[in-house]
Amino acid sequence: MALSHKTRKRLSLLLLVVWLPLYIVAAVSIVNALGRPSIMVELLVYVVLGFLWALPFKFIFKGVGQPDPDAPRPPEDPPEQPPENKG
Repeated sequence: MALSHKTRKRLSLLLLVVWLPLYIVAAVSIVNALGRPSIMVELLVYVVLGFLWALPFKFIFKGVGQPDPDAPRPPEDPPEQPPENKG
């Protein structure tokens, strides 16, 4: 089932406002539960987790920044005529 452009926009907003902060809290909690690893290991874990959160939602974010392809397009204006020379 394909989602409409409007639905994908709303879902992406919901994901960014609700899911992402929850994911960040969970990621920090997991790293803290592991103890304090070296700074390079911790950085690697955060970078990997930073990419992993978006992979399941790639289909929702795809094309959200583009104009709605299903929206009616306004009629195109005719080309302007150059002003006539009266001189």
